Amino acid sequence: MNKNYLHKILVVTFLALVACTIATAQPPSSQTIDALVERSMKTFDVPGISVGIIKDGQIIYAKGHGVRSLNTMAKMDENTLFGIASNSKAFTAAALGMLVDERKIKWDDKVRDYIPEFKLYNAYVSEEFTIRDLLTHRSGLGLGAGDLMFFPDGSDFTIKDVIHNLRYLKQVSGFRTKYDYDNNLYIVAGEVIERVSGKSWPEFIEERILQPVGMSKSAALFERLKDKSNVIEGHAPVNDKVQVIVRSSVKVAAAAGGINSNITDLLKWVQLLLAHGKYGEGQAKRLFSEAVHRELWTPQTIIPVGNPGPYNTHFSAYGLGFGLSDVNGYKQVSHTGGLEGMVTQITMIPELNLGIIVLTNQQEGAAFQSITNQIKDAYFGKTGTDWITDLSNRRKKSLDEAKALTDKIWLEIEAAQKLSNNKTPVDLFLGKYADAWLGEVTISLKNGKPWFDSKRSPKLTGEMLPYKGNTFVVKWVDRSMDADAFVSFSLDQEGKAAGFTMRAISPLTDFSYDFHDLDFHRSK
Repeated sequence: MNKNYLHKILVVTFLALVACTIATAQPPSSQTIDALVERSMKTFDVPGISVGIIKDGQIIYAKGHGVRSLNTMAKMDENTLFGIASNSKAFTAAALGMLVDERKIKWDDKVRDYIPEFKLYNAYVSEEFTIRDLLTHRSGLGLGAGDLMFFPDGSDFTIKDVIHNLRYLKQVSGFRTKYDYDNNLYIVAGEVIERVSGKSWPEFIEERILQPVGMSKSAALFERLKDKSNVIEGHAPVNDKVQVIVRSSVKVAAAAGGINSNITDLLKWVQLLLAHGKYGEGQAKRLFSEAVHRELWTPQTIIPVGNPGPYNTHFSAYGLGFGLSDVNGYKQVSHTGGLEGMVTQITMIPELNLGIIVLTNQQEGAAFQSITNQIKDAYFGKTGTDWITDLSNRRKKSLDEAKALTDKIWLEIEAAQKLSNNKTPVDLFLGKYADAWLGEVTISLKNGKPWFDSKRSPKLTGEMLPYKGNTFVVKWVDRSMDADAFVSFSLDQEGKAAGFTMRAISPLTDFSYDFHDLDFHRSK
């Protein structure tokens, strides 16, 4: 075949494919997005959702839907403020990058050069741990290890306590060999920022990032918001009904998840990231260098991919404060965030110069995922998937399976209580117990019922119900936690409880309830 003729065929074919892609990859209209969000809210029982889209530097969509609170029924808008939770991690990584630019630190400096008291369970790991390691979830600690020091909200642990207590958490995998999401090491990263810059993490984030970029309504902590007249309240299912729950303040874990913002301000942040650290009129200013941006978006820790899935994904990794993957042939940069009563997602497709933000005031991740994916599909020119239906079906299956498991356990507890010969000698289990990092717990009688009380985390309080043998189930008073747990006692040679371990009952319990990392011994 004539080479010139073949070349012409290839060119024509390529142009036809490009034209086809352009023709089918139509951005969704505002009306389409409105309908999508409203349907997602109804399907997943979410009171309020804000959505922002930026494409080629232009805001395509910025709107709040629903209500900020089921108590007040105040309407959402584009300026309504949310806790963005772990989407704050990218700000912490960027702040460290700015210090790298200023030659005050290097990514691979040892943490102990700045925090001499930093110590993990393994001495070698303690000595070799770098600033980069703080941000990449490859420490060897288990998923969510130590999160009970700040989750649920309301404990009295300080940053100093967190740093000290890390030494008691045993590694469950080899150092730098495996991805396991971690919050506490981001708290340490925030402390590095303070010790190097002389400014607290909230001060640095606000003065060096939020203010220059023009995120004027945002703050590094809820308590630092200048105007709280347009904020959400968190919501969660309580006894199968979604309702307002106590606000999560996120103080100690600020560097891991403390920022409060809205889609108007976050669109500026996303645009800064898509512009590789440049901002301002004509992008004439720069917050951090191209080299730092490249590090933030470069794979650091491999995340296993089970199967290609709907977006033909073959590779996934964590960068510095960002999740990275190949999606439909494009690089995707994203992160999610979750606190009690709210979950969020920020997604960027750099090659399309596209950013999508979804903020919700109910702790149901399928809502933000359905909206983000349906919008992505429109820009990809990808059809055939109704994400709300798909995720709703998956969610129902997971909930049904978890309910079947927990219902079985509660039925067994009820049956045991009805047996006249089931007289568990609770006196053997009463007393004070201590865990190396969570501290003291008291098992006592309240109105004749065995009761669990954590001294340092007051929300961990509830009735203990005899289950099987030396195992009880603790039913937390705060039913929004959805984290009831087994409490399994060990006995000494005289048959008296010497200590206990714990494990969440439901497979859907948030990983930050890391009961399985606790090891209590009788102290009194």
